[in-house]
Amino acid sequence: MRKAAFALRAFNIETARAMDIASDPKISLMHLLWWQEAIDKIFANKLIEHPIAQALSSVIYEHKINKGWLTRSIEARINDAKREVIEISEIIEELEWYAEDTVSTILYMTLQVGGFKSTATDHAASHIGKASGLLLLLKSLPYHASRSSNSHLQKARELAGTVPEEARPVLLPTVPAQVLLDSLRCAHFDVFDPRLARGILGIPHLWYQLKLKWHSLWGKY
Repeated sequence: MRKAAFALRAFNIETARAMDIASDPKISLMHLLWWQEAIDKIFANKLIEHPIAQALSSVIYEHKINKGWLTRSIEARINDAKREVIEISEIIEELEWYAEDTVSTILYMTLQVGGFKSTATDHAASHIGKASGLLLLLKSLPYHASRSSNSHLQKARELAGTVPEEARPVLLPTVPAQVLLDSLRCAHFDVFDPRLARGILGIPHLWYQLKLKWHSLWGKY
């Protein structure tokens, strides 16, 4: 199983870093499309001169890996790479309108109560409301993400009693996920906190290894 796990992880890393290996998004997209074609070739029993592809091919044949999982993974990367800058701009614009409607309007009403009637003042209130709204959304994102992550981890652990003992080592990624979640909580969800860059996910290397060993030894995840 270890050999297969390494090959699958290598494939994941290779496709995950596609957007980082080139400054031009089109080149990154070409890299991902190459992998999409490579998967098709592997399942068509065609030889590919690429070490990771060859390792992946061996695992696929030996363990009868479902093509659908690999296709789903690479297509998600491709769809992410295809996102144009204009789409990001549209998302920002939608968030700004949300901030305008929820925060700026309060400023408008407060100004009205004070009897302040000025186009310049209204414009200033609009910009301040948008800035404040966007920052509040940004601040709340890590909190909501952490709540969702914690919920998924809890649900996964509730299923532990029905998961075959032999399969539990595969689910050990819960350990680094929990470590990162705990580190984020200690940093008050500040992703720029320098403590998060220490050791592994914010804790000493030895402590991280001990956590992994303990969960592995007791068959927990």
